[in-house]
Amino acid sequence: MLENDAIRILDRLECLRLLAKVPLGRVVYTRQALPAVLPVNFFLDEDDSVLLYTSAVSDLVQAIDGAVVAFEADEFTAATRSGWSVVVTGRAGVVAEPAEHERLSQSGPHSWMPVRDGVFVRIESELVTGRETTGTRTAG
Repeated sequence: MLENDAIRILDRLECLRLLAKVPLGRVVYTRQALPAVLPVNFFLDEDDSVLLYTSAVSDLVQAIDGAVVAFEADEFTAATRSGWSVVVTGRAGVVAEPAEHERLSQSGPHSWMPVRDGVFVRIESELVTGRETTGTRTAG
């Protein structure tokens, strides 16, 4: 992608800083050989991985545990045609280690939805890309 006056490519550090500012994003994965997108609340962990908290028996966990997925978050203002979008790509996996699960229970994400038999899912930040648009206010 070419960078121009209206689009700026963001480096990894800036992408992670922006991700930490928003509570919602979208998991992009494959379900029955088709693309699927699910909005979720999340938490950015100290190792820069994306963490979700959801039901152990959810369709999401079944589909992404051990798979490479994408996670996208953004913030845009339509009136000024400006904002940013960040995509994290990496392997997703259920956090199985008891000590890590306990740590995340204290500091990690809490689902906005009711959760039964909750598990933490970590999406490794193997590839982090982003861009910012700096459009201008339009007439009318």
